[in-house]
Amino acid sequence: YLSADEVKLLLNQPDRNKKTGRCDLALLLLLYDTGARVQEIADLTVSSVRLEPPSQVTLLGKGRKMRAVPLMSNTVAVIEQYLKENRLNEPQKMQYPLFSNHRNEKLTRAGISYILKKYVDLARKIDNNFPENVTPHVLRHSKAMHLLEAGVNVVYIRDILGHSDVSTTEIYAKANLNMKRAALEKVAHIASTEVPSWTTDAPLMEWLSSFGKSLT
Repeated sequence: YLSADEVKLLLNQPDRNKKTGRCDLALLLLLYDTGARVQEIADLTVSSVRLEPPSQVTLLGKGRKMRAVPLMSNTVAVIEQYLKENRLNEPQKMQYPLFSNHRNEKLTRAGISYILKKYVDLARKIDNNFPENVTPHVLRHSKAMHLLEAGVNVVYIRDILGHSDVSTTEIYAKANLNMKRAALEKVAHIASTEVPSWTTDAPLMEWLSSFGKSLT
């Protein structure tokens, strides 16, 4: 999964001075903020988004199950601008795809992955250590891990991700624990100085022995 700094670097790549860049930013931001599956994003219509408080997006997940995911204020601002700029806030366009290609057809999973890869490549030019194989699902994993690191209850994360069973979500918790353990092991040598045993200190033991005799 991506670190918070890596997500920020990725989201800074779209050119906000261009319409296409602002559109791509809205897509990437919504993809990360919701932790949605790529198909769930592809299937969104304008009516799926509620910008008034409580701001949220309604996702259609596996098994045709609907769930509402809250949106952060910065995501709401970007989406609101995107809708206005593309005139998608008109009442007759509520059933239009939220994100479409140049043929006005809804973006496919491949199309979304292509857009993401474009900005991953740009991020890698800035940071050589930036992961190469970043897919939409990696952003979903990243959101889950960041929620865990922020102390969000695993039950809430389950509902956000749309897992049918909390045991699926607990995989993230276990992974997070394992990574913390690995990080601690890397610095374990700092505190590994051996503490000498007082039982091997002959003068001390002799003194303790004589001290005991004096009490009898």
